[in-house]
Amino acid sequence: MTKLFIARVRGPAGERPLVTVRAAAEGEARLFVEAAYPEDEVVDLAEPGEWVSTSDTGTEAGDVREHPGTTWQAPTTGLS
Repeated sequence: MTKLFIARVRGPAGERPLVTVRAAAEGEARLFVEAAYPEDEVVDLAEPGEWVSTSDTGTEAGDVREHPGTTWQAPTTGLS
């Protein structure tokens, strides 16, 4: 079963739009993003907390998607 992860990716031209990836675990998600963007840096990667997307985030392990117009925000943990 896969989980959704969000990634902050920075390339030579600057920040990419928010990237989502489906993977079984965080380490696997990082590998998928690094493979999709070999020239870029994965700055941060996390489960999205309460983030909800109306965009297609894929369903299969390894589905990496960019979401133009959406920028990285640190996930909320629900703690105050």
